[in-house]
Amino acid sequence: MSLKHSYTLLAPLYDFMVSGALDKARQKSLAQLQNTANKKILVNGIGSGLDIPYLPRDAQYTGTDLTAAMLKIAKRRASEYKFNIDLICADSHNLPFDDETFDIVIMHLILAVVPNPALALQQANRVLKTGGRLYIFDKFLKPDEFAPVRKMLNLLLRHIATRTDVVFEEALAQSPSLKVINNKPILANGWFRLIKLEKF
Repeated sequence: MSLKHSYTLLAPLYDFMVSGALDKARQKSLAQLQNTANKKILVNGIGSGLDIPYLPRDAQYTGTDLTAAMLKIAKRRASEYKFNIDLICADSHNLPFDDETFDIVIMHLILAVVPNPALALQQANRVLKTGGRLYIFDKFLKPDEFAPVRKMLNLLLRHIATRTDVVFEEALAQSPSLKVINNKPILANGWFRLIKLEKF
């Protein structure tokens, strides 16, 4: 089953599955945003728009997702919060934007979902302006972590909803112009992390 198909089926349940405990971490990630007035911000993998309530109101936003069903929910949420955002159906592996378009890129719970996290990060890096920042909230294994249960679960879950075997440092190694500013554990004994990168 493709991710596009599975997330179309999961869309009505998505908020129930990932909100709650994850909302505080999402809010903490977005609280790092500063000096956003008139900045162009990409919410890459916006899903059902759970980030929307926590985003500063003074920027210009674009949100992307692979599935129209998720974007439909995000559109309703944007309307509910009277939030202005352009929503575009797009693949994180091949973003439909020119190089260095955005001042900030947000990637919440997307790098550990896509089949190729390194490529998704490269694409985010490509559309990010030099000097821009990239904010990530997701679950990652530590380099050389044993984690046999998570790696076994990945054999099934990667085809349905998410990967459980992604090592952030391996993906980052293919985007050498990105420098780590912060890399902090946030949930589940450090499995979930808040990461802030800057493009040099």
